[in-house]
Amino acid sequence: RENAGITVHPSPTTGNYGYTNSGYSVHEEENERLTESLRTKVSAIKSLSIEIGTEVKNQNKMLSDMDSDFDSTGGFLDATIGRLKTLSRGSQTKLLCYMMLFALFVFFVIYWIIKLR
Repeated sequence: RENAGITVHPSPTTGNYGYTNSGYSVHEEENERLTESLRTKVSAIKSLSIEIGTEVKNQNKMLSDMDSDFDSTGGFLDATIGRLKTLSRGSQTKLLCYMMLFALFVFFVIYWIIKLR
């Protein structure tokens, strides 16, 4: 092989037209090291994305459960408000007033107990 007026013949020991095996192997080792580093990083990213997917599924299930709980609580509150409206329309306004005062008293007692702790 001729390169810029210099003829380079393959050596029986190197076999790669005068280039030393050591330089080539250094680059190969560097490539292998970088490839292994990249493989490790890709593996870490893959496991992280799998964990994120699992967490998202769990969070979606929890949100769905909370949604159904809020729906049932909303229905319960609607029924209670309906009963209170029915009670307030009747002649039992005195009973409604006593119930409200009792509820207010209970809240103050609970507040007082929490405040003393």
